[in-house]
Amino acid sequence: MGIIIFWTDTARNQLRNIFDYYKREASVSVARKIVKSLVDKTIILQTHPKIGPVEELLNHRDQEYRFLVKGHYKIIYHIHGDTIKVAAIFDCRQHPDKIRKTR
Repeated sequence: MGIIIFWTDTARNQLRNIFDYYKREASVSVARKIVKSLVDKTIILQTHPKIGPVEELLNHRDQEYRFLVKGHYKIIYHIHGDTIKVAAIFDCRQHPDKIRKTR
C-alpha cells in the first residue's frame, strides 16, 4: 500500500472557500480549475513526500510541517507515517503571521 493523501476538515473548508470566492468573482469554470490545480499539486507527495521545504513559521509545532506552492497558495502538510495530511491552504497574499493559526 502506498502513501495516502488525507485532507483535514480545515483544508477542505479552505478549498471550498476558494471555490466559492472564484465562482462568485470569476466563474464556475475558473473556480474548478483553481481548486483542481491545488488538489493535483499534492499528487507528487505520493512518491516524494519530503519535496516541499519545511515551513519555518510552524517549526514550534510537534510535527514537521512542509509546504508546496501553487499560484498564490501554500499547501501546508505534514507526514504522519504512510499518510500525508494536508493541514491548510494558505493564501500568500495574507500576512505571514496568520499561518501560525494553521491547525
